[in-house]
Amino acid sequence: MAEAKRALITGASSGIGHAFARRLARDGYDLVLVARRADRLTDLARDLGGEITVETMSANLTDDGGIRALEDRLRRGDVTMLINNAGFGNYGPFVETDPDRAEAQIMLHCTAVVRACRAALPAMVARNDGAIINVSSSFGFSGDFRAARAKRATYAATKAFLNTFTRLLAQELEGSGVRVQALCPGVVRTEFHDRLGGRPPGIPVAEPDAVVEASLTGLDLGEVLCVPTLADPEVLSRFSEAEQKVFTSQAASAEIALRYRKPTG
Repeated sequence: MAEAKRALITGASSGIGHAFARRLARDGYDLVLVARRADRLTDLARDLGGEITVETMSANLTDDGGIRALEDRLRRGDVTMLINNAGFGNYGPFVETDPDRAEAQIMLHCTAVVRACRAALPAMVARNDGAIINVSSSFGFSGDFRAARAKRATYAATKAFLNTFTRLLAQELEGSGVRVQALCPGVVRTEFHDRLGGRPPGIPVAEPDAVVEASLTGLDLGEVLCVPTLADPEVLSRFSEAEQKVFTSQAASAEIALRYRKPTG
């Protein structure tokens, strides 16, 4: 008898997480749905239940207690797909940002993801099978983006962390049977931007079901970085090549570049 497929999805009560839950339920996955809003999880579990089992878990992943509860659940070892989707926006000039809210965003987007991956991976590696999708954002590539709506330093930085963490993790897991992906959508039709006062005007909006389809297709294709609206995948190859040139410059020479040396004489 084949082992049951079970997916744990954080931020499952709305948006991309909700779309992942519906799609994976159709694919026959049993589900563990995690979010703060227990009432929404209960409604979703009732809608999806039937031929699959659906477990709900109310947890706030911006505090230690919620993260540890998530770790405990993952350490049972029965989760075959982990989707780290929980997140929130925090836009505006950094000098005006509530530091507690910035810290909560780092906790949710980075700390919770790292600890969840660490809790889930031993069982996946032991089975030689598993998948992790870390929901990032195209803003993870926005360090040089110059526009009025660029004022989201903490948000974009956490997504850049997710991208690098996932890419290096993929290298460590080569040959293990465990696949990992950083999903980097742009603006998606969810409550995410509604809670921030609305979506940016004039920006195309993707549908969450289409983003989920792209993610799962990209996972099958072996794409570690999945940017659903990027038509030319060579862009990511060139991005990777540029990064490698910067990183490996230390191997070419230990001499400090001329522009950093004070003139003598």
